[in-house]
Amino acid sequence: MTAEPMIDSHGDPTAAPAPVTVRASLSPSRAADFKTCPLLYRFRSIDRLPERPTVEQARGTLVHAVLERLFDLPAAARTPESAGDLVAPQWDRLVTEEPELASLFADGDTAGPQEFLRSATALLDGYFAVEDPRRLEPAEREALISAVVDDELLIRGYLDRLDVAPDGALRVVDYKTGGAPREAFEARALFQLKFYALVLWRTRGVVPRVLRLLYLKDAKVCDYAPDADELVRFERTVVALWRAIEQATARQDFRPRPSRLCDWCSHQALCPSYGGTPPPFPVAAAAADPLVDARSRPVAPGADE
Repeated sequence: MTAEPMIDSHGDPTAAPAPVTVRASLSPSRAADFKTCPLLYRFRSIDRLPERPTVEQARGTLVHAVLERLFDLPAAARTPESAGDLVAPQWDRLVTEEPELASLFADGDTAGPQEFLRSATALLDGYFAVEDPRRLEPAEREALISAVVDDELLIRGYLDRLDVAPDGALRVVDYKTGGAPREAFEARALFQLKFYALVLWRTRGVVPRVLRLLYLKDAKVCDYAPDADELVRFERTVVALWRAIEQATARQDFRPRPSRLCDWCSHQALCPSYGGTPPPFPVAAAAADPLVDARSRPVAPGADE
């Protein structure tokens, strides 16, 4: 479901929308790419270089798929056993839809895929340690939401889950298959959820009461309660980030920002920080469809997971 944008220049999320001309779009994953490393943003969003899937990414995708399907079952049937029964069929479906996932394991390797499925089931055990899905009826799952900010920037993203209380309060839930980050990295983990909170506020006039991160590997819950003033400031941050991306595109100047996350980057061979040379800047970049914003989820462990 795509929410209709609702925003005006005075920041009143309940006011009637003014006519807008959307010039660009931005998702939390692409925004996070630019914040992490401008050159990574260029490789993914402008050059659109292919990236081989990793076992960690595939496992995250599989667990997300199982948790989405789990809520298709009657409440009483949402048990660890039922979730475990979904693992192999969902993996088969993913491999059928994305055949490149089959390349994660060598031909004739039977132990690798079996261990992979066991590790996904273990993460589901972490989910059941922190939440009882029999007591939940999510309002939305894997929902695409969007809004226009600054009169011309479409921000959008996919929610893992949205819960709505009887009094209308919203809770945004995001599943993380990596370990819980240290306190210094919690802001990075919450960036994506604040992005969603801003969209929901601008489209529904309601500030989510809770932004919840479920870290399945560590069976840990991280809750955060935003407020309207904070989302106004966050909106300014997103718009400033978009303008920085526009300037970098106009100058064809996307510089690397080395960090520990480079260990998971697929493009080290093209990065000047590792002795590489980026490909020529695409001539068609300036004429690219501004609403095309490739989604990659889950992203490298440590960056989002």
